[in-house]
Amino acid sequence: MFSGQMVGRRTDTFQAVRIAWSGGQITGIESVGSSEVVEEFPWISPGLIDLQINGCQGLAFNDPGLTGAQVETVSRALAAWGVTCYCPTLTTDSFAVLSHALRTLASAIRESRAVAARVGGVHVEGPYICAEDGPRGAHPRQHVRPPDWDEFCRLQDAAEGHIRILTLSPEYSGADVFISRVADSGVVVAIGHTQADSDQLRAAVDAGARMSTHLGNGAHATLRRHPNYLWDQLAEDGLTASLIVDGHHLPPAVVKTFLRAKTPDRCILVSDVTAMAGLAPGRYETAGLGAVDVLEDGRLVIAGQQQLLAGASLPIGAGIANLVRFTEQGLGTAVAMATSRPAAILGQAAGRLEVGAPADLVQFRLPEPGARGPAGDLQIQATVQGGERVWSASAS
Repeated sequence: MFSGQMVGRRTDTFQAVRIAWSGGQITGIESVGSSEVVEEFPWISPGLIDLQINGCQGLAFNDPGLTGAQVETVSRALAAWGVTCYCPTLTTDSFAVLSHALRTLASAIRESRAVAARVGGVHVEGPYICAEDGPRGAHPRQHVRPPDWDEFCRLQDAAEGHIRILTLSPEYSGADVFISRVADSGVVVAIGHTQADSDQLRAAVDAGARMSTHLGNGAHATLRRHPNYLWDQLAEDGLTASLIVDGHHLPPAVVKTFLRAKTPDRCILVSDVTAMAGLAPGRYETAGLGAVDVLEDGRLVIAGQQQLLAGASLPIGAGIANLVRFTEQGLGTAVAMATSRPAAILGQAAGRLEVGAPADLVQFRLPEPGARGPAGDLQIQATVQGGERVWSASAS
């Protein structure tokens, strides 16, 4: 059993506190410090929860040769970003690749305490998405296919029931029936990589869809003025929008507008990082996209140009820092969008600072005003997962 304590300013109340834990749960929270000292304290929040991580440090969950050891490596690496819970994310691929990855993930969850403690469920993004250029994004066209209930059941069997989120496009005939069956099975259905019309989107929500995956991305470069699938999803109160606020996928004005339209209560932050996340700037070869460049500012682009994004490479903490910079929202709201709100999507008790809650904590400092380093990321000081101090800046 692990026990310990941590001091910092709460991101929700700005109060300086000492949080104690034992046996994986928070056991006490008490106020500390004078007003002069408090300003020097780092921030403290629940551990960050990221519902969309495709890999990092050169390792991808879609790798046909994925191993349990690689899953554990990724799971442990996320502690340096303050992430204590995440969804390994698989993108559109053949049944063979997806089923192998799901079996490997399920085995890792079963056999590794470190993996089991960190994985909140698997996110399968595709293969039931739009086949057109634009909405399809970087997903391989040859593996895009209509929703198939029997195939989904086989994938869930391979995952030993760990698929928790399924992203699809409701543009296909019979998609509403499929969504209803998936939702009734306890899986969160998200809409993404779509060109669905207003009626199809409405039917999807009525059938049980609850989320929009990385709203504003995975879309046509040019849309009709109205109606279109962005306006429809923004207006739909039944959908929580996940947003990639890395400073590259959505311009600041779009982030601000989306937050005002959806309200922070219906938005969460995701990173959508790929295997290139955590690597130094430079050129790398990938299996799916060929050569890609990780730029000094953190952008991941197709090699040789700086406009065409090849995915994301910045952690979810960058989204917190950027949200505060881009909008009128405060730190507490930004942190909630990466803690309590994604926890609610997963149906978890995590993401709270209160006695009895899981002892998943992160201590961090914000970038200096005006900082524009790679990400303008949070400066993580320490990460506690299940009451165990799993990362510390002083020990790195």
